[in-house]
Amino acid sequence: MIYRDDIDGLRALAVISVVLFHLGYIANGYLGVDIFFVISGYLITGIIYRQSVNKKFSLLNFYERRIRRIIPLVLFTTLIAFILGILFMLPDDLENLSQTVFASNFSANNILMYITSADYWAVKNDFKPLMHTWSLGIEEQFYLLYPLLFFFLKGDKIKYLLPSIIFLTLLSYVAFTIQESDSAKFYFIQYRFFELSIGGMAAIYFSPKKLNYKSIKNKYLLFILIVLLFCSLFLPIELSNDIKILLVTILTTGILVLGGVYSKTNKIYKWLFSNTIVSFIGKISFSIYMWHQIVLAFYRYLFGEEISIYITVLLLLIIFLLSVSSYFLIENTFRDKKRWKTKNVLIFIASFFILITSTSFYVYTLGGVVRDVPELNIKFSKTPDFTNLFSSTNGPNIRYNENVRSLDVSFSPTTNQKILVVGNSFGRDFVNVLLESDFVNDIEIRYFPNDRVFKDPEFKKRVEIADLIFFTNGVKQSYIQEIESHYKIQIYDKLQIVGIKDYGYSNGEHYFKIRNSSIDLNSYRGKMKKGIFQTNNNLKTEWGEKYIDLIGLVSDSNGEVLVFTPQGKFISQDTVHFTKEGAVFFSNLLNARLKRLIKL
Repeated sequence: MIYRDDIDGLRALAVISVVLFHLGYIANGYLGVDIFFVISGYLITGIIYRQSVNKKFSLLNFYERRIRRIIPLVLFTTLIAFILGILFMLPDDLENLSQTVFASNFSANNILMYITSADYWAVKNDFKPLMHTWSLGIEEQFYLLYPLLFFFLKGDKIKYLLPSIIFLTLLSYVAFTIQESDSAKFYFIQYRFFELSIGGMAAIYFSPKKLNYKSIKNKYLLFILIVLLFCSLFLPIELSNDIKILLVTILTTGILVLGGVYSKTNKIYKWLFSNTIVSFIGKISFSIYMWHQIVLAFYRYLFGEEISIYITVLLLLIIFLLSVSSYFLIENTFRDKKRWKTKNVLIFIASFFILITSTSFYVYTLGGVVRDVPELNIKFSKTPDFTNLFSSTNGPNIRYNENVRSLDVSFSPTTNQKILVVGNSFGRDFVNVLLESDFVNDIEIRYFPNDRVFKDPEFKKRVEIADLIFFTNGVKQSYIQEIESHYKIQIYDKLQIVGIKDYGYSNGEHYFKIRNSSIDLNSYRGKMKKGIFQTNNNLKTEWGEKYIDLIGLVSDSNGEVLVFTPQGKFISQDTVHFTKEGAVFFSNLLNARLKRLIKL
């Protein structure tokens, strides 16, 4: 196979757009991943199809090449991210990173992201060093399964190969279009398969003999496709994500096919995609892709969300130097069979894999607690008391919130004021505020999850018995009206709405600002996530006196909120849920109002 350095140019375009997207400069840069998908399908299919036709395809040799190409760099970069996390991250963030290291090493971070961070565009993902390995998970799953087609359809059966790929491609695309969950079709291989396989179909079907490549129209078509691809990536085109993905897939496939003819003859095309700089960026694109999010995430975690143009240049330089180093020292080294025999590669990778995954899993079981964190009242010496093994409710960072579920029971026949709190984890937060109050012995508190409101008749029973009902997380009046209509009850008169709360994107920035400094924690404030302040004001206007404005209690005129209690403890361990100290703090702030509402 003749090496096509114009494909390196496409890789460069893809990785540059992804990096610019994660820097916040372009809205559609994430589509660079889709370019990578198509390129992968095109190249892999072209290689193994020719081998199959010549009866030289070996499944084991294919897997060996993929292991040499991908796994060493993945293991090394996840190790570096993990070490940095241990050095700098707070427990809740390190726990999440440990999960991701484990999942990434098993080529399953796309599945983990679907479970834990369904919204890829959520800003909180910018603070996750290994968030980007979701796409690597899809590619590795493709590499694991796709070659089996060639293995089973070899010899005389090879005539069924292209029809089989076409059928699977159509099946994948139909599934993609009818799937209602945007998160599912973004993260799962079955909905992304068609992008890789369309590239594969092009590699099999199109050849110089089948097209009149000398036609001037094809040359014009090539440049039209290039212009459209650039526009799709770098202009704020307002189309649905489904259409954008399909568009980029088709454009990339067309460029790969037509570029195969003009890559050596057309000067303009060569200048665009085969010049020395662009080709080199393409060659190191895998390293750039693996390093860029690690560098950007840890900068944001330690220094804040905003990245100036000067810092951008510095970070890009760091990414470039790391990428060049890993390209020559890791990628090229492990691909060279003369330097590393297959047996030695497998032993080294297996050992490294076991070390990293087992260590990351161990740190995960500890809830990310690897040192004392006085600001969270966490002591490493008490780590064995809260080992978190395959539990979503028993970790040290969530246990305080999850314990409230024990109050999801019917009211007892006592004479105490009966308080019902309805909500999700934010509802459990407010229950803890009530439990930390000085009047807790005068009330009976019950909790009801909002996902059962319309499903469980027990909800109506508790509503009718309750003297006061708190709905949390800033629900709208239309939601309450829907409940009243569904159950034929009136709850407005005994209703209070607990407002939303937010403490920014990451506690890491605050943690490193206040350590070894003389900052007054009573006045120190942080920025909330974009849009939160306005959303809170809209809810306050809608509900009036029934709205308990949590943000208003701790915010200033600039829309910034307190992050620490007067005792120097974090109000929230993850920027959205209360620590015990945070619940106590808000219980004191709300004490007078709550007593008045409960009529104590």
